Amino acid sequence: MQLPPSKELTQLSPQQITDKDAILFIMDVQAVVPKSQQPQGAAQKLDDKSLPKVEDKGAGKEPKVTVPDKDAPKKLQAKTLVAGNGPALAKGDEAVVNYTGKIWKSGDKFDSSWDSKQPATFPIGLGQTIPGFDKGLTGAKVGSRVLLVLPPDEGYGKKGSPPKIKGDDTLVFVVDILAKVYK
Repeated sequence: MQLPPSKELTQLSPQQITDKDAILFIMDVQAVVPKSQQPQGAAQKLDDKSLPKVEDKGAGKEPKVTVPDKDAPKKLQAKTLVAGNGPALAKGDEAVVNYTGKIWKSGDKFDSSWDSKQPATFPIGLGQTIPGFDKGLTGAKVGSRVLLVLPPDEGYGKKGSPPKIKGDDTLVFVVDILAKVYK
């Protein structure tokens, strides 16, 4: 049964709904994010001393990222730290992730979804995020933890992202792929 136009939910405030009114909600579940909000898969060994060290701090917690006192790589680095067992992200998918970002030179954190306690959602492979995310996360599986090292042209480019990120900054991200949004 459909409500008459005067009783449409978009026109009612909670104070106008009585115990005699029936309310129907129709929802599409587009993604399921694990309650633990941590990688779901097999840990991979990364022995490359020229790349940042990533230390797991436990379920739902931001990993510790230590940038080595060396020159940053000149090319994009995408290393799987935990190989997820979910579906792979493809061009056009929306990914639900937790991430932390640091500047290679200083080791300073400039952004983290863990700080806001809210995973981020963004499209993959469509140029709507920084190039290194599109390139480094396409093909990665849900449940994975990925280390990304982005030279300036794979990050924010020559303009940077003032005030924290300069145009010549190499960026380091650790990204936990929590879910894929289904449309």
